[in-house]
Amino acid sequence: MNTPDRHYRILVIDDDPRLRDLLQRYLTENGLETITLPDSTQLEKTLQRFPPHLIVLDLMLPGEDGLSICRKLRGAHNVESIPIIMLTARREEVDRIIGLEMGADDYLGKPFNPRELLARIHAVLRRAPKHELAGAPTEEGTIPFGPYTLDLAARTLCKDGEIIHLSTAEFSLLKIMGQNPRQPFTRERLSLLARGKDHETFDRAIDMQISRLRKLVETDPINPRYIQTVRGFGYIYVPEDSKAGKAAEEQKESSVA
Repeated sequence: MNTPDRHYRILVIDDDPRLRDLLQRYLTENGLETITLPDSTQLEKTLQRFPPHLIVLDLMLPGEDGLSICRKLRGAHNVESIPIIMLTARREEVDRIIGLEMGADDYLGKPFNPRELLARIHAVLRRAPKHELAGAPTEEGTIPFGPYTLDLAARTLCKDGEIIHLSTAEFSLLKIMGQNPRQPFTRERLSLLARGKDHETFDRAIDMQISRLRKLVETDPINPRYIQTVRGFGYIYVPEDSKAGKAAEEQKESSVA
């Protein structure tokens, strides 16, 4: 079977660990980056850090069921257009109809052949609008996130046209993380990439530079939106598209007023 002509990430949500493992292996072997979840408890964080191009969603899940999850996704900003293929062991036509009415793009009954799911994933992705995930550098060499734009050529950070002054170290850190959205970095790796191998790694130096960056770009540096901590590991940059960021800022300003 032909693989897509670009890189895709698939999120599989199913409470059957054997099926999750099978689909992760099979889809990965067929050129699709695949991550899995057993239920919806980590869904919001996963969508932020590793936004998928398509979701394979089981109808019968512990806790919040697939129909409820589908309804929420279709009403959520920035993820409402992600294609959804629903899975279910139930054969009643009414379940299929309800799933499609909730916004699912396709429907597949269990048990199924993984090849059939792969074919349906390819078909849905071909029909889906072609768009890049938020946070990647643009062709113009800028990295937009929220109300900010990092210009790699001019080495500037702007918010609504106003330049925010960065030190060389701060710019280097923001550039590295901005060019690698949703990729966790250890402090040692950040130090190596930002300062070079000739500099001695000093965890507190990276922590202090991250702290200064958060004060510059985060609405709440204590609860950062963009530069998040990966407990016991290091840091990760979780972008948000500029349109959503500006809307959030406007909403906050209007509530304060």
